[in-house]
Amino acid sequence: MRSPQGITPQQTPIAWLRQNLFSSWLNSAITLLLVVIIVTVVGRLGLWITTEARWTVLVDNWTLFFVGRYPAAEQWRLWLWLGLLSPTLGLTWGCLATGSHRWQRRSLWGWAGLAAAIAGIPLPWFPHKLGLAAIAATVPAASWLAQRCRGQAWLRFLPTLWGVLFLVGLWLLQGGLGLRPVSSNDWSGLLLTLATALISMVCSLPLGILLALGRQSSLPAIRWLSVTYIELFRGLPLVTILFFGQVMVPLMLDSEWRIDRILRAIVGLTIFLSAYLAETVRGGLQAIPQGQFEAAAALGLNLFQTYRFIVLPQALRISIPAIVGLFLNLLQDTTLLSIVGLLELLGISRSILANPAYLGRYAEVYLFLGVLYWLCCYGLAQLSRRLEQRLTPQR
Repeated sequence: MRSPQGITPQQTPIAWLRQNLFSSWLNSAITLLLVVIIVTVVGRLGLWITTEARWTVLVDNWTLFFVGRYPAAEQWRLWLWLGLLSPTLGLTWGCLATGSHRWQRRSLWGWAGLAAAIAGIPLPWFPHKLGLAAIAATVPAASWLAQRCRGQAWLRFLPTLWGVLFLVGLWLLQGGLGLRPVSSNDWSGLLLTLATALISMVCSLPLGILLALGRQSSLPAIRWLSVTYIELFRGLPLVTILFFGQVMVPLMLDSEWRIDRILRAIVGLTIFLSAYLAETVRGGLQAIPQGQFEAAAALGLNLFQTYRFIVLPQALRISIPAIVGLFLNLLQDTTLLSIVGLLELLGISRSILANPAYLGRYAEVYLFLGVLYWLCCYGLAQLSRRLEQRLTPQR
């Protein structure tokens, strides 16, 4: 069976179908069988979505799903942070683009479809719908601007801008700039899911790189410490680490010491992910030919300069798909936080379903959660693909 090929400018759609889907009686039979299955499943799902499902559970609890128990009077901080992040995301998306007009058209159509979907959401609060639509419009506009300004010096500060906005946003949500403090116990829903996942990703990557370098160190003490850390935490289930951090650590500390529950969860996620990242980065390091080290030595570079300018950039580029896969797994593993009492997206959904008014609405809620997780994972995967294409040298 031949793998499907893209439609060339000289090939008509009918010719493409005949070549890839109906090239033999076996291909034709498989194609027709799959069409029947897809039409049946999609038709049944569409009928359930439009006639049988009761979406009031989502409309009535829209805020709970996204921000949980974050005070309503302070939710403007979230909108302000999203308003700052959306143009930065658009600029990054535009900088990572390959520059093809086809990609730009597909990107704009995708964001237009998202804006249309937002407009169709029956939100009870008009400002929420207006804010989401504005964000969906800002991203492609900023992406178009980055395409037109490609190569300019100010675009090089985007990584720094991401770091600053990330820290400022967390400080703002916590109660910085003289605002009323908001306890981390009020962080729940999608806000808690993304906050714990993103902070853990940012913290675990440099730690994983250091562990990978330490495992290859010529100093026995550093090498064995790194090996012990990696093998220990790779052999423990994540739920065990989270349980230890949430239950055992408070029992081991003095009563005067109270470490924030979310901070403990982030530390646990970081410890777990960094051990896997270390092995992933080590695989990338081993893929670098020995000739690279010899060439660096011939140029007079010391060991730090060799890894900083030659080895690590290549190893990380090789490891991008595996690293992003670990990030996606971590995002999905944040659902384990509900087991230790933190109301992330899955936890807040269970509390909503416990309401007698929404008993039996499991299908609607879990379908909604699946779409949310898919959107987050798909967006991260697309950004990683653009980054990988951008860093891959053109031949």
